[in-house]
Amino acid sequence: MASSAQQLHAPASAGSPRAGKRGPQSVAATCAAGPGGATRILAGVRGLLLDLDGVMYDADEPVAGAVETFHYIRERALPYLFVTNATSRPRSALVAKLAGMGVETDADHILTPAVAAATWLRTQPEGPVALFVRPAARVAFEGLARLPGHAESGARYVVLGDLGDGWTYPVLNRAFRLLDEDAGVRLVALGMTRYWQADDGVSLDVAPFVRALEHATDRQAIVLGKPSPDFFAAALDCLGLEAQHVTMVGDDVRTDVRAAQACGLRGVLVRTGKFRAADLDSGVSPDGVLDSIADLPRWLA
Repeated sequence: MASSAQQLHAPASAGSPRAGKRGPQSVAATCAAGPGGATRILAGVRGLLLDLDGVMYDADEPVAGAVETFHYIRERALPYLFVTNATSRPRSALVAKLAGMGVETDADHILTPAVAAATWLRTQPEGPVALFVRPAARVAFEGLARLPGHAESGARYVVLGDLGDGWTYPVLNRAFRLLDEDAGVRLVALGMTRYWQADDGVSLDVAPFVRALEHATDRQAIVLGKPSPDFFAAALDCLGLEAQHVTMVGDDVRTDVRAAQACGLRGVLVRTGKFRAADLDSGVSPDGVLDSIADLPRWLA
């Protein structure tokens, strides 16, 4: 991983082989330096981006073989970064969850939309931020000026994450009113995941609510999370690698696989998590399709 933050400015090009010096400024500063000088090349892969929910674990249970695959990656000093669109909990909670499953990592090896968004906001003109995120995710935004939870005016930025059952008509309408007040208010989306696999079945994620507000306000959201090229650019900067040497492993054929391929990475789809057989007929051609992450070492060999 890069030992120093890249200064990121302009939006990344989806076709860029490495968007490493573009995108939200200094997002890479949230990442740690990885194993320096790693030269092992397994199937042309020098680094990995790994989704969490649906890849490493389903709900609170590790995917069979995920822990062993993680140990395989660590033993070979293969640089890795967990990239997740999860916005319901801070990185510290994700670290604790992984540790409970036998995956020992740290917060600097996890990139989340909340961290990317907070880092980006700190580079922008100051102004009140209206947060539509779960309470546990608010820790990433500490130090930023925040609008009171009841206010329907006065925001400079409106940040949307996964609220789960917290989404109601009044809540969504409050976000609309904040945006409608002034055309200069920026809508910030913490990823654009359409749905996720909950314990009781598939559930809406943040993207449908972002699209509703985009349509109602006739403006486009700034996306700081998958599938944004800027988010992948920040991840590549964390690894300090060119896109052609990095593989994304995920369970979402669009947000993980297609988005990674559009940025010049390889995209591997796993048949766990939200995977559906219809994903193979979606028009996206993954570079690999694995039954689960347990098969990744064989794919890399």
